[in-house]
Amino acid sequence: MKKMVIAALVVVTLISTSVPALADGGASVAAAMVADVFIARPAGLVAIVLGSAVFIVALPFAAISGSVEPVARTLVADPFKFTFTRPVGDFSCWE
Repeated sequence: MKKMVIAALVVVTLISTSVPALADGGASVAAAMVADVFIARPAGLVAIVLGSAVFIVALPFAAISGSVEPVARTLVADPFKFTFTRPVGDFSCWE
């Protein structure tokens, strides 16, 4: 099973990186959407889970320093927005 997942990720990576070089701008949008769905969104889910865990550990320190809101925004809210509210294939937030 692990080998199949790795093989699928390799194939998706190869397809998403080779398509823009062979086609016009429309294909690069499609490649961005494929990369978003198969790579960026799952990475966003992982970031939400890890960020939530780190936030729970950091909460007492953030509460003492009065910085709960920026810590929560950085570790939980930003990954949530990246994963669930951003249009598919839109990476303009990184520009």
